[in-house]
Amino acid sequence: ETLTLLSKYGWSEQLQRTFEPFAEAGLVPARVIVQQRNLYRLVAETGEMEGRISGHFRHEAADGGYPVTGDWAAVEIKGDAAVIAHILPRATAFTRMAAGPAKEQQVVAANVDMALLSASLNADLNLRRLERYLATAYESGAQPVILLTKADICPDPDPLIQSVQQIAPGVPVLAISVRTGQGLEALSALLAPGKTAVLLGSSGVGKSTLVNALAGVEKMVTRDIREADAHGRHTTTHRELILLPSGALILDTPGMRELALWDSEAGIAAAFAETTAQVEDIGLGCRFRDCAHDKEPGCAVQAALANGALDAERWRSFQKLQKEVAHTIRKEDPIAAAAERKRWAAINKAGRQRTRDKRQIDD
Repeated sequence: ETLTLLSKYGWSEQLQRTFEPFAEAGLVPARVIVQQRNLYRLVAETGEMEGRISGHFRHEAADGGYPVTGDWAAVEIKGDAAVIAHILPRATAFTRMAAGPAKEQQVVAANVDMALLSASLNADLNLRRLERYLATAYESGAQPVILLTKADICPDPDPLIQSVQQIAPGVPVLAISVRTGQGLEALSALLAPGKTAVLLGSSGVGKSTLVNALAGVEKMVTRDIREADAHGRHTTTHRELILLPSGALILDTPGMRELALWDSEAGIAAAFAETTAQVEDIGLGCRFRDCAHDKEPGCAVQAALANGALDAERWRSFQKLQKEVAHTIRKEDPIAAAAERKRWAAINKAGRQRTRDKRQIDD
């Protein structure tokens, strides 16, 4: 079966059904493959073309509603260019809080099936940063995979790999070296034709080098990291969706120094599921049934933190991310803040009820 150009970029029967109202209006489907500020490049069935958003779209777009790389769009073809009239509902969206004083939602990538969370096996490996990426990946709806790059320059990678596996239970963790080819076959096996993966990570972890290796040609410009502090310099300045020879699609993104979470409660819960389950079990031994696991006397959780039975750094990281997201919600929307208080009250009440029920069964 010969694939159409759009189907190579992930177009499906389901998307076709969603698009029917736009087709009736005379619009055609296209996918955003490059976004650089307000400039777009799209691919439609007739080929690639430059794109811009319509005046109506610009006026009506909500926060985070502008097209991003990976979006499916309904466009009007005008000569050799396209005018973006609408974007289709996103199956997944990788979002963060934008840098700067505005503190607005920023959609980094849309309609991705897999999030390749990249960190280098050098002095810059940071478990707490990886937890942020995991929470955001889970929130997006994409399947997370952790790539530990530059494995060839790490004299003893096994302890580092194990430490990453401990904070990411159930998530594939691959040690990668573009120089030696280590892990590339395993990664390629995960990248399915017609499916989109997004590469995310800090500057200097080797994302663009990896894209070049998978593409077989130099698609992205690369630069070395600074030897003094193992930090990278920004190489990729735009987001680009690349069709690989294998038929898989990979989206390279600029390195992110910081990843401020945006509306990621469910993602945090998923990323720390084993920690919260552990705390819930340990909490059965607390003196008080409504123990907040803070400074109450007889708190079994605090005792577990003190004796090392519970990972203190991971627990603190969980609490920090929760507070960060809750602060954002309170700041953005007073009504949402009230709803958030009510929601967490219900969660805490349900947790206490589970504890009571378990105690009654044990008795």
